[in-house]
Amino acid sequence: MSSVSIPKKAIFKIIIAWLVVVVFMIGGRDWLSPTMSVLVAGTCFAALFATILMAAFGVVGEADELAHSLGEPYGTLILTLSIVSIEVILIAAVMMGPSEAPTIGRDSIFAVMMIILNLVTGICLIVGGLRYGEQEYNAQGAVAFISMTVVLVGTALLLPNTLSTGNGTFWPSQAIALSIFTILLYGAFLVLQMGRYRRYFVQPEKGELSIRLSQPVGETEDGGEGKSGRAQNIVHAVLLVALMVPIVLLAHDLAIVIDYGVAKVGAPVAVGGVLIAIIVFTPESITAVKAALNNETQRAINLCLGAFVSTVGLTVPAVLMVGLMASKTVILGISSTETILLALTLALTLTTYLGQRASAIQGFMHLTLFGVFTLLLFTN
Repeated sequence: MSSVSIPKKAIFKIIIAWLVVVVFMIGGRDWLSPTMSVLVAGTCFAALFATILMAAFGVVGEADELAHSLGEPYGTLILTLSIVSIEVILIAAVMMGPSEAPTIGRDSIFAVMMIILNLVTGICLIVGGLRYGEQEYNAQGAVAFISMTVVLVGTALLLPNTLSTGNGTFWPSQAIALSIFTILLYGAFLVLQMGRYRRYFVQPEKGELSIRLSQPVGETEDGGEGKSGRAQNIVHAVLLVALMVPIVLLAHDLAIVIDYGVAKVGAPVAVGGVLIAIIVFTPESITAVKAALNNETQRAINLCLGAFVSTVGLTVPAVLMVGLMASKTVILGISSTETILLALTLALTLTTYLGQRASAIQGFMHLTLFGVFTLLLFTN
């Protein structure tokens, strides 16, 4: 019987993260007062940012172990859901903070889209294309992700601008109905992704793409390692939760510091959403780039496109429900400039993955769109 190993790095990260939690539980209320100095705010932000990022890397590490053990698309799905859960926690913390943040959900979702679908996707296409020339993937899986993105983003970020509310919000009854529709659609997508259409989201073997695509729907490869690795998987799952909880506990303190910093320097409100996106998706972005370097294009696609589908599918209902329960205004409708960037991103992503091979050419186009987004964030 094989022994179960406990990663020392994960234990170290857990100890550090929980020590920071204890420290802020003891002194956080005094430090993070409305009259805090810039020095105190900067120090607290650095400590919280580093700790949450470290814990997020730990969560990704444990989820990645589960990913390799369980196979695609189960493993990547665990990784994606873990990361998106962190994002939802941070957004909810900002919404429940001392200052009003009606656009934090919208800003975070839009920032995630630009970072994941343009910056990270562009880097993956470039590094993979320069190393391997052209990389194969299952176009059916990529197009399924893009189709979900069009439906979810269109109803969440574009539709509110056409409603009689007049301010990019939903009426309460509409918010409840949209949340239910979104959850049902996302749930159905996950069931089909992991079941009948699982083969759409598995890396095709070199030279066997046409064979795989001609197999009857529902015929899949065996995934996972069976019962032999079950105990080790449980260990990784426990460590993942132990690293996730400190993020939950520290999220509110980070939200206070972000609110203070944005107001103090007069930065655009959307910067708060960008910071959350950076904190949450940096570890997963690195994992996606590594997958592209290993010629695992489908895994990179599952991480990038799947991450954004999960972001919208989980964040929108969570933000709307938090807004209703806490009597907070939730503005989801995006501006005309953001609408154009959204349309360009979706059109480019669709054309990038319409074929069965990807190259570095499209990667530079995605990076250009991210550069435009960054420019307009501070100059529009």
